[in-house]
Amino acid sequence: MRRGIELKSIDQVRHMRRADLVVADIHKALREAAKPGVTTEELDTVSALVIEKAGAKPNFLGYYGYPATACMSVNDTVVHGIPDDYVLQEGDMVSFDCGAYVEADGKQWHGDSCFTMIVGGDDKARGDDLTLSRITEEAMWAGIASLASKKRGLTIACVGDAVEQVVADAADKYGWEADIVEEFIGHGIGTQMHQAPDVLNYSVRGRQPKVVPGMVVCVEPILTRGSAQVFTLDDEWTVKTHDHSHAAHWEHSVAILEDGISVLSAPDFGKAGLAKYGIEPIEL
Repeated sequence: MRRGIELKSIDQVRHMRRADLVVADIHKALREAAKPGVTTEELDTVSALVIEKAGAKPNFLGYYGYPATACMSVNDTVVHGIPDDYVLQEGDMVSFDCGAYVEADGKQWHGDSCFTMIVGGDDKARGDDLTLSRITEEAMWAGIASLASKKRGLTIACVGDAVEQVVADAADKYGWEADIVEEFIGHGIGTQMHQAPDVLNYSVRGRQPKVVPGMVVCVEPILTRGSAQVFTLDDEWTVKTHDHSHAAHWEHSVAILEDGISVLSAPDFGKAGLAKYGIEPIEL
């Protein structure tokens, strides 16, 4: 342990890779099943079946009382949308935040990842929704890539710096600036779903934990098309934007290893997403 941060051995990282591949399978199944006319509650059943078939267990279900195996946040819902009888419409933007864990060596090993999609296909996107999703995804990859830097004394603050740079560059390109939701951040992950360190999605000064081998963190920027001011519904889970602007959310679990980084929740270990940064991820 280092300042409360759980450092993993390579074998423990491989356990986490197993859990994250289950999450990747959930994502694949949801991409295929999320069509106009399907309810989010039906999609949660899809998620549950993938987890069961893999012999894994859901880490969202029952977490502080959360009632489903995945979070499904539609349009102006930012995070923690509870699957229900809402019927997906063509052009809806949905963020699917999913997780699972496996058991090994007497412990739980967690996986966690999120993606955003347009129901009915990208050409059905409303307004700037597709652009928002792509900016958010690129911000995630930039944050992940920053963890591979060989800079001496590199700290976890590199992620927030990278996210802010992508947002600023996109504003110059598109003529509007996405807003970063600061209330919800990335985190460490391992024998629990949420651990130290906090992984902020915005620049911060002051002392921050150093990036060291054995750390596994979730990089997960959340951006909105309008204001990032949010509020929580009476269900104490669903978070929405005050101005009803849409939100996008992307996340991967990333291991920092002796020789580089490995994106545990990406089937290709992050090879495609990191290529533009000239980074070759470690394959476990």
